[in-house]
Amino acid sequence: MMIKLHCFGESGNSYKAALALELSGLKWEPVYVDFFGGQARSPEFRALNAMGEVPALVDGDLTLTQSGVIQDYVVEKSGKLGGKDATERREILRWILWDNHKLSSPAGMTRFLIHFVPKDKQPEGVIPFSQARLKAAYATLNAHLEGRDWIVGEQLTIADLTCCGYLYYPEEFGFNRSDWPHIDAWLTRISETPGWKHPYDLMPGSPADRA
Repeated sequence: MMIKLHCFGESGNSYKAALALELSGLKWEPVYVDFFGGQARSPEFRALNAMGEVPALVDGDLTLTQSGVIQDYVVEKSGKLGGKDATERREILRWILWDNHKLSSPAGMTRFLIHFVPKDKQPEGVIPFSQARLKAAYATLNAHLEGRDWIVGEQLTIADLTCCGYLYYPEEFGFNRSDWPHIDAWLTRISETPGWKHPYDLMPGSPADRA
């Protein structure tokens, strides 16, 4: 049975799950969610995910939400992209939790405020404050990647796929790859992995579709 991922291309959290599915080799297909049209807040979608968020994965009778949970399921089902032992699996979980709190959360909010909220409605001071927090997160990740190819262990894992979730998007939100050479090299390694795709190529729904 084909795994279905309810998602849309502009969602960095959807991208984390979609990229894990794509690189795992599991058979899956994206199901477009019209987030900006309010679909995620509809009663029909909330029956699928009461949190009103994407991504949501459906595999037969199983429904999972939250990108980290979906990525963990991909590892379990495919046997790929996970750590080689319990120590590495805990380290992967540590980076997923760090990313969700320190990197993806402020990155997603900052990108949303800059590109999807009218300038007259952008809360004063929030964007530069969030960008300062992001700069600290970039510094942490960049330092960790010095002398390493991957975040955990010696191969690509979902730790890498969670932390890269927002960093390939073209919309400016305060991240410049050239400022962070170890992150830049790491993003290149991920994008050179066979099967890698840009979020707008992997899932339906891009800014051009709303233009």
